[in-house]
Amino acid sequence: MNCNSVFRLWVLMSLIVLGEWEVKTVSAGMSAEQCKEERRIGVNACKPVIYGKNPSAECCLRVRVSHVECVCPVVTPKLAALINPNRAVRLIQGCGRRVPRHFKCGSITTP
Repeated sequence: MNCNSVFRLWVLMSLIVLGEWEVKTVSAGMSAEQCKEERRIGVNACKPVIYGKNPSAECCLRVRVSHVECVCPVVTPKLAALINPNRAVRLIQGCGRRVPRHFKCGSITTP
């Protein structure tokens, strides 16, 4: 996998997980190491999505259980501009997550 593919994978995975704002936040918050591990597991589970495949059951599980506070900080406007947001929303919804209107993962409006 070349650097461009890895970069696109991170972008898509980050946007897939942007639907995680519905997940209950951990009362004490997630540590940086816990967030890093959560992102790693999610990216590995959802790699086929970058190649146009539908998300697997494992990928959808990661979309449902990942924490928004771990994913959204790595989503920059530049990253978000590289993929089709409508496709990302459809993928999130296909995994059973509701996508609130006007939610902006990675922006200062992220909950």
